This record gives sequence, structure tokens and C-alpha cells, in this order.
Amino acid sequence: MIGEPLMATGFGELKIFSGSAHVDLTKEIAQFLGVPLGAARLRRFPDTEVSFQIDENIRGKDVFVVQPTAATDTGSVDQHLMELMIMVDAFRRSSASRITAVIPYYGYARQDRKDKPRVPISAKLVANILGAAGTNRVLTMDLHKAQIQGFFDIPVDHLFAAPVIIEYLTRLDSPKLTIVAPDAGGAERARAYAKRLGAELAVIDKRRSDDGTAEVMNVIGDVAGRTCIIQDDIVDTAGTITKAATALKNNGAERVLACAVHGVLSGPAIERIEKSPIDTMIVTNTIPQTKAAEASSKIHVLSVARLLGQAIKSIHEETSVSSLFV
Repeated sequence: MIGEPLMATGFGELKIFSGSAHVDLTKEIAQFLGVPLGAARLRRFPDTEVSFQIDENIRGKDVFVVQPTAATDTGSVDQHLMELMIMVDAFRRSSASRITAVIPYYGYARQDRKDKPRVPISAKLVANILGAAGTNRVLTMDLHKAQIQGFFDIPVDHLFAAPVIIEYLTRLDSPKLTIVAPDAGGAERARAYAKRLGAELAVIDKRRSDDGTAEVMNVIGDVAGRTCIIQDDIVDTAGTITKAATALKNNGAERVLACAVHGVLSGPAIERIEKSPIDTMIVTNTIPQTKAAEASSKIHVLSVARLLGQAIKSIHEETSVSSLFV
């Protein structure tokens, strides 16, 4: 569905450009907004250095560049991050009136504090680099910790995929529904989902066994005979989420589903999900999925293109994005 025509603003005409990380998502966003994808050439030299050239005039334009900083078939986290910096620099030197980095998945977000001696705070470093490159503002989705917004000295619009996921979950025919946090840290997020869905809440208490070799999953809450949905922001190797599913089944859950905004799904994740009691693993397309994930009958991908498109329209027209949180 195409959105309404865009209003003219003081930042000039809206332009959408894509890095190599997720061209399909950028095309979806552009289609929703009813604008063509920006003309540019993004290539790599034989030594893997990035080559980028803009093939249209963007002087005085309102530029949005879409690039999740995740590992995909087109490159690593670091390669996509460097691509984004080089693109932003090119837009700045070509006199764009404003440059917004649209980062559906913000890489390095889990390195947001010093949890052990002599380690970096990489999430802050990435924020610094984005600002130094010439980014005027950032649009991102479901940061691992909301306080990462404070690492930036430029405006950050922090969206949540909850409206998209909850809309899907409401269509499930499950009168006995329980939302499950896979650990104590995710309880607040799971509680928000449970409130919106009118569901019960449960929490997995994860701790080491006495000999320190294994994790014991204690389920806090009533899950027997219920449909349980494990809710998390990121699923990476799927170790925690599949163990949580097994614990729920062992405690009498009738059916187990899982949902996460960012389906990183690295390493043995697909194999673990296939072998687990999880009926359906719901993720969004903030990160493009591999062919193995697309082939899996258990993995269901929801699109956030419309949500991001609405946010881009609001930013361009200088209107509130508050309605997107409903």
C-alpha cells in the first residue's frame, strides 16, 4: 500500500538511498513512500575497499540512507558499518541539506557498558563515528538498551516493532496466552506485550547449576496447558530461547512460540530452532534472512517497511512520530 503524497519541507525533496546490507527493505520503504530509489553506485575494489558514487544531484535534498549494520550475505557487520560512513560522507560533501541514517538493526548495541575490566563501550564508539561522519540524525528500531540513545549528540528516533508483532499475535486463536521473558532482564518488555495482548506473564529464571557446567531454567508463572510466546529483542545463536522453550514444555506448556525483533540467527541458530519445541519463530525483516532461514518452516518474517516508511515521512515533514508507538 502506497502512502499519501509527501509534503514539501524546508529540507528539500526526500531521497532514499540503500547500502548493500538490505536493498529489499529499502525498496519496500521507497514503494510505500511512492518515491524512486536514489541513483548511486556502491561497489568494492579488489582489495575490498568501498567505492561509492552518487549518480544524481542531491544538493539541498533531505537524504535517508537505509543500512542495518548486521552480518549478511553481502558483508560483515564492520563492512556494512564502514559502507554507511562512506555513504554519509559522500552525501555531506555533495551538500545534502540533511542526512538521516536509517539503521533498522544497530550493530554493537550489546556492547553498551563495561561489564568486565579493560573493555570498550563499542555502542558509544559507533555513535561517535556516525556523528563524526556527518550524520544529522538517526532512525533505529528496538535498541538492545534504550539508553543507547544517550550515546548520540544528534537526534535519535527510536521505533519499536511491537505494533507489527502484536498485530500478528492478535490473530492467533489462543485464549490461554502467556508472554514469557527469557530472562529477568527482558521482563519489562514482555510485560508490555502481555498488557497489550491481555495475556499472562511468566519469566524464565536462568542460573548455573552447582557445578557451574549447566544452566537450570526455572519458570516463574503459570504456563501449564497454555500457549506460551517467548518474547525477546534479539535472537542470535538461539541457545537461550530454545532452552527456554524446552523448560516451558517440561512445565506443561501446550504450545510454544517465540518472537524477536532482530533475527540475527548466526551459527547453529537455525538447526537449534528446527530441533526445539518452538512451533513458530517470529522475526522482523530489520535484518535480511539467509536462504536456510527462508527455507525453514518454523521461521516467519514480518515486514517493518511500512512502520519505517511512516517514520521517514514524519521526520521529513517535521511532524510527530508519537502515533507510531500506539
